Amino acid sequence: MILVYADHDRGELDPLALQVVSAARGLDADVHALIVGPNAEKCIDDLASAGVLTVHHGTNAAIDDYTPRANASAVVTVMDRLEPRAVLAAGTPRGSEVLAHVASIKDLPLVTECSEIALTGPGTAEVTRARWGGNLLERSEVSADVLLATAQAHAFAVSEDAGDAQVEAFDVPVTDADLEVSIVERTGAAETGVGLAEAKVVISGGRGMDGPEAFGMLEELADILGGAVGCSRVVTAAGWRPHAEQVGQTGTKVAPDLYIAFGISGATQHIAGCKSAKTLIAVNTDGQAPIMTHADYAVVDNLHTLLPVLIEKARAAQGA
Repeated sequence: MILVYADHDRGELDPLALQVVSAARGLDADVHALIVGPNAEKCIDDLASAGVLTVHHGTNAAIDDYTPRANASAVVTVMDRLEPRAVLAAGTPRGSEVLAHVASIKDLPLVTECSEIALTGPGTAEVTRARWGGNLLERSEVSADVLLATAQAHAFAVSEDAGDAQVEAFDVPVTDADLEVSIVERTGAAETGVGLAEAKVVISGGRGMDGPEAFGMLEELADILGGAVGCSRVVTAAGWRPHAEQVGQTGTKVAPDLYIAFGISGATQHIAGCKSAKTLIAVNTDGQAPIMTHADYAVVDNLHTLLPVLIEKARAAQGA
């Protein structure tokens, strides 16, 4: 049996959770899902129709938002009862944090950002992980009674199969120590428009934007194309855009149909975040910028003169 820890944010299921369910179903075992906290009704419905056998819903009056140690306690409770062969979660900061607590509690190894997972025998598994921004694939054998692993974003396609699942609610045992860490404030991008992780079109800007003001053009183009705005790490470090928009190894990993990078040189950590795009277009005045070798289409031009033309053409095409 495989257990999937599915995260949600105030009732909105992490879009990567269904990818993790697909990864679990590929291991040829019964798949159970676990979700923790209030306002999870819609999430439970989504998981129940994703091909899992049972959805376990852990609740406690003390859990009113994301509390990593309490969520880990819920995972351990289900593990002790069902004795899964593996526990999987999305390779997000929250998924990784919860499984790190589980690893500490159960004294088990944790492997993160897996693009392939296979159970090779009793107490053994083989995982594949990207290294050096995706330039190297590392295949490792893991020896553990229970495999704890997080799945790399967009490495597993969501299964088209649907089904019905049982739902089992249980009380999560919570101690004061489990509640020592909790969310006290939320900051980030405005919660409007298309989410960066789910966007089919991503328009990103880097240092070549020359300041925060020019990002207004990216917002306009993204709005016309029904997409989201992203940026490089140097942009967030400069305070031009919020971290929620950062694409890369330490930001959001995206897999849109179209990714357009304006003024981004293409550091390894940024390429790691956008390499799953179906089509990558790079616009840069430097034809030798690293991102140009990764792009499907490389445009050597000044973005400040090109963007207004693109916006005009895109708007005209939408009105046609």
